[in-house]
Amino acid sequence: MPSKRRTPVKPIRPWRGPTPPALLALRAAALVLTLAASAHTLGHGLTEPGHALAFGLLVAFGELARRGGAPGEREPAPLAAAGALAYALLGDSAGEPTGHGPLQVVTVVVAAQLVAAVPQLARGGGPDLDRAARRVLTVGFAAVCFQPLYNSGQAVRWFGEGLYFALFLLGLLALTAVCDALLAALVASCRALPYGTGTPPPYGPFLGEELRALAGIGPAVGASGVVLALGAAVAGLWALPVLCVPLLLTQVSFRRYAAVRTTYRQTIASLARATEIAGYTPPGHARRVAALATAVGRELGLTGAQLTVLEYAALMHDIGQLSLLDPVADGATARLPAADQRRIALLGGAVVRRTGVDPQVAAVVEQQADPYREQLPAARIVRTVNAYDDLCGEGADGPLEALEQLRLSTGHEHQPQVVEALARVLGRGGLTRAGAG
Repeated sequence: MPSKRRTPVKPIRPWRGPTPPALLALRAAALVLTLAASAHTLGHGLTEPGHALAFGLLVAFGELARRGGAPGEREPAPLAAAGALAYALLGDSAGEPTGHGPLQVVTVVVAAQLVAAVPQLARGGGPDLDRAARRVLTVGFAAVCFQPLYNSGQAVRWFGEGLYFALFLLGLLALTAVCDALLAALVASCRALPYGTGTPPPYGPFLGEELRALAGIGPAVGASGVVLALGAAVAGLWALPVLCVPLLLTQVSFRRYAAVRTTYRQTIASLARATEIAGYTPPGHARRVAALATAVGRELGLTGAQLTVLEYAALMHDIGQLSLLDPVADGATARLPAADQRRIALLGGAVVRRTGVDPQVAAVVEQQADPYREQLPAARIVRTVNAYDDLCGEGADGPLEALEQLRLSTGHEHQPQVVEALARVLGRGGLTRAGAG
């Protein structure tokens, strides 16, 4: 019997249309600050040009050292971030006051980023404008909070030059980290906009994920910036190369880890395509389910490692179909008898376990045929999104009819909260159809 023609819905993709207003506002704020800082610095000249050159070179070198970094890293240039933060928190050098202000800090950081962007442009790439804007605004915030207080002598009168001053720097560091998390969550939420719509997903889950990520490399970068500033205050610019070596080695090690992680994900994506190459599932099915499931998981508050497990399980949820002698029409297993669905799910889980992937991914794949009350949260999401994509491919009269069929199955097969989260995600995407792929 010939299979019905698929008309899959449009997958959730990163934003590729007009720039969202929030990102335009972020870039505009960074541009205004850059222009004001540059005009002030050109008009008044550089204070302590040797220090400006040293820290500018440090930031530029840190940006260049991130070459080859894996996409999606939270801080691909920790050395540059630490150097920029250290210049913003620099009050003395070798016991002598420096006197540069926050506008000069912004000017030096922007100039360093422009210098580092030249080799990227020569290689045919381009700078990440949103990350650069974040860097300018975050460093500007730290400099505005510190430089006027220190240059006026108020910080020393309040905190002295010992332990309390170090605690003051750490408190300022915490505020700066929160500021950066707010901006990072804004960028992430805008970049996760459904294709073709200007309605952003909820900001809260992105902010929560960024705040939780502060326990990662963020404290190391911030502490390194404080140590660089304090070291330069005592020993002068000679402290920079000495104190930067450990951070540079850390950056190299982290880069290797990120490269391994990227290769790991690419391997999983390649395994997931095995069912498509063998003709068991339609082209792009696993990728569509993974993208939409991730969006639904984020809608339901999943973050970090939970989203990673969800994505991997969604990519590999159909791998058990390779055990079938004959492919299921359109790869839609939802119409098979429960015993066959269960067998495919168990075989898929067994295959996933042999790949060395996280056992939680295998558990999610194994539970695809279970009643939703017995499933892990990720398994509920994958099952519902997979059924939605299958229903759209079976000739359902549009996404609305597919959603209605899922709602009618919420008594046993699909969790109502997951179906409604899927409806909200698709609603932001316009519930439109697109070509396969």
